[in-house]
Amino acid sequence: MTDKTSMDEFEALLNESLEIDTPQEGSVVKGKVIAIEAGQAIIDVGYKMEGRVDLKEFANPGEAPTIAVGDEVEVYLDRVENARGEAVISREKARREEAWDRLEKAYASEERVEGAIFGRVKGGFTVDLGGAVAFLPGSQVDVRPVRDAGPLMGLKQPFQILKMDRRRGNIVVSRRAILEESRAEQRAEVISNLTEGQVVEGVVKNITEYGAFVDLGGVDGLLHVTDMAWRRVNHPSEILSIGETVKVQVVKINKETHRISLGMKQLQADPWDSVEQKFPIGSVHKGRVTNITDYGAFVELEAGVEGLVHVSEMSWTKKNVHPGKIVSTSQEVDVMVLEIDTAKRRVSLGLKQTMRNPWEVFAETHPVGSVIEGEVKNITEFGLFVGLDNDIDGMVHLSDLSWDKRGEEAIQEYRKGDVVKAAVTEVDIEKERISLSIKALDADTFSDAVDGVKRGSVITVAVTAIEDGGIEVEYNGMKSFIRRSDLARDRADQRPERFQVGDKVDVRVVNVDSKTRKLGVSIKAREIAEEKEAVEQYGSSDSGASLGDILGAALKGRE
Repeated sequence: MTDKTSMDEFEALLNESLEIDTPQEGSVVKGKVIAIEAGQAIIDVGYKMEGRVDLKEFANPGEAPTIAVGDEVEVYLDRVENARGEAVISREKARREEAWDRLEKAYASEERVEGAIFGRVKGGFTVDLGGAVAFLPGSQVDVRPVRDAGPLMGLKQPFQILKMDRRRGNIVVSRRAILEESRAEQRAEVISNLTEGQVVEGVVKNITEYGAFVDLGGVDGLLHVTDMAWRRVNHPSEILSIGETVKVQVVKINKETHRISLGMKQLQADPWDSVEQKFPIGSVHKGRVTNITDYGAFVELEAGVEGLVHVSEMSWTKKNVHPGKIVSTSQEVDVMVLEIDTAKRRVSLGLKQTMRNPWEVFAETHPVGSVIEGEVKNITEFGLFVGLDNDIDGMVHLSDLSWDKRGEEAIQEYRKGDVVKAAVTEVDIEKERISLSIKALDADTFSDAVDGVKRGSVITVAVTAIEDGGIEVEYNGMKSFIRRSDLARDRADQRPERFQVGDKVDVRVVNVDSKTRKLGVSIKAREIAEEKEAVEQYGSSDSGASLGDILGAALKGRE
């Protein structure tokens, strides 16, 4: 009985001893380096157990391992014994567990942690935080995009933990947050010592399309491209280069956003102060075309002073063309000052005013009545446009094409490109209009034919054709038509067939229309007029004399 009790007690004590002395797998234990061989450290972790750890696990990223025989180290016990009877241990896992404990406390208290960037991965970098590996996004490296992160690799520096998840093993850190915090403190101090209007020196730190960032000693100010010079600056690199020291004026300070606006041109005299004296209205100056738009071209008169030549002031003759077809960038041109608005800093310029008005020149060299020769440039429903000197056109109206044909009929004889002669009939300089006439080159046959003929005149015509509706007659080459109703006073005699071609007939002129070039004549009107004249001269039918007596007397009187 006693022996059995002793055995049970011994077994219980043995088990208790084993439980106390044997470390638990998955825990961090202390060990001693007893040997270094074949790139591994042999570590005695006690409890009659030894394990092996690769030397690289004792090295920081980018550094040589610092381990020697006799050193005491903490390792992570994966398994108590492997197939070779050795303990499976890891220094890296021990460091990670230790680091996670430390980092969780820092994350909770929003404290900074120290680490070193040691690798590049997609979207950013890897950072060693003393045993735990964190991800540093590319956007969190610096306050501005970093092109070359080489100088930052392996350098121990502070980071801010943005996010961590121990279960998944994820840590996200930021270097930018540290820089911004430190920058904000430094910025606030520098800004407190600056005042608007103050002149300071700075170093050009960065150049963009819209300006340059100038370091004023811990704080950056923006020097906008429009504040670099009074003249037009296409790109800041025309004036500045990175690393250059420049003198600038503090134009504006935003206390809330801590933004500083700088200016260089403010340190120079404003050329607009003397624009009216240097460029009086009506004066002509040579300038350089700096920019071309759809509505005109900008011309630099001097550094800092530009004027606009509106498209309507570019050419006397080219009305609907793009300014780029008249002038080109960097071209030197003569311009006239038309208007100055110093308040709005605008100068209106004219290009065409430096050249003579081509309509004035034409009026001087081609007085009314002179003959020109030109090419038909265009044909419209109301006439021809003929090209003249200095890129101007003259118009021949339909009514000025021919004496004998209707305008619509006469214009069919012309084609674009035909060379024609015409007489100048009018030059309107103000309206920029020149009227021409082709028919004026020929004699007016109608006017010659009816010269001296007036309404009421009696003329002799020759019958040229007999028709059902009347007869065609001719007078001095001009043809007229007498309708049936105008062939006689008496209805019975209003018969065209009583006439023959070649007959000479006296007719009375009832109308002379120079515009329609028509001569209206009537036999009936002549007979009525003769009757009236006879009655007035030889008596009245009321006195008892018959119409035959009166006409007879009138005929005798003619004999």
